[in-house]
Amino acid sequence: MLSRPVRRALSAVAISAAAALVVAGCAAQPSAADTSSEASVAPRAVEHARGVTEVPEQPQRVVTLEPLELDTAVSVGITPVGAAVASNVAGIPAYLEVDGVEPVGTVPEPDLEAIAALKPDLILGTEARHSKLYDQLSAIAPTVFIATQADPWRDNAELIGQALGREDEVAAQIAAVDDRCAEIGAAHDLAGKTAQVIRPRDETTLSLYGPVSFAGSLLECVGYATPEHDWADGLQADISPENILDARADAVFVTASDTTDTSAIPAAITQNADAFPSVTLVDTSTWVAGVGPRGAQSVLTDIERFLDGR
Repeated sequence: MLSRPVRRALSAVAISAAAALVVAGCAAQPSAADTSSEASVAPRAVEHARGVTEVPEQPQRVVTLEPLELDTAVSVGITPVGAAVASNVAGIPAYLEVDGVEPVGTVPEPDLEAIAALKPDLILGTEARHSKLYDQLSAIAPTVFIATQADPWRDNAELIGQALGREDEVAAQIAAVDDRCAEIGAAHDLAGKTAQVIRPRDETTLSLYGPVSFAGSLLECVGYATPEHDWADGLQADISPENILDARADAVFVTASDTTDTSAIPAAITQNADAFPSVTLVDTSTWVAGVGPRGAQSVLTDIERFLDGR
């Protein structure tokens, strides 16, 4: 039989051990704040053109390979660490008014080394342009692809919003564009009026933009109709200067890098001035390359200014 002093000593040891287990259990048990913090960084599954990808709940270092992706991110307050640009000369579009975005090659040819050096936690690209790079990009960071830049820009922006964890914010930006379209349409009677966007490519080719194109969709959004053409998926039709009369419309908008340079208007149009009573130069960087909610607002400002000055 154990003596009373020994029994007391063993009891003290047992109590101390039990207390230690309780303390350890409390330390291992996460608090509500810890649980909330873990949930905020838990990955999300995003379905996109290449399948399903787990992406961060709130990406912090985003790289975009498509103008729409850059514009959409900036419009909801996210400044990507890197972006593929339309050209190395043009750089990050000035209309976005954003600093700190590192160019990572061009939209057709992204620079994989430059992308990897930025240590992104999310890459946004386009299946139609970057399909062959998907595996390499995915090895750098979770990668989400829209299908093609030719799809309706609002639909693509919604997918981008999902990837960024900003669905509601992107939806609000798109709604703001549509609301402004309605306001402009209500202020100007455009029933039965047509509008055409023309992009001079070179001396032999003029691209006409259709109702599914970015600028074309915005013109239709305010109430204009687009003249009938043999559109490729509603997006674009190319004509030669000899067929310029096919581009006639009540309002013609010609894209240019310098909207003050009237020589940017194709000679085929100036030589047929009677057929083109209303020709306006507009900025290529927004009307063609500024795809996204912020670019849309810029285009709508141009349209409103034109209509107010008619």
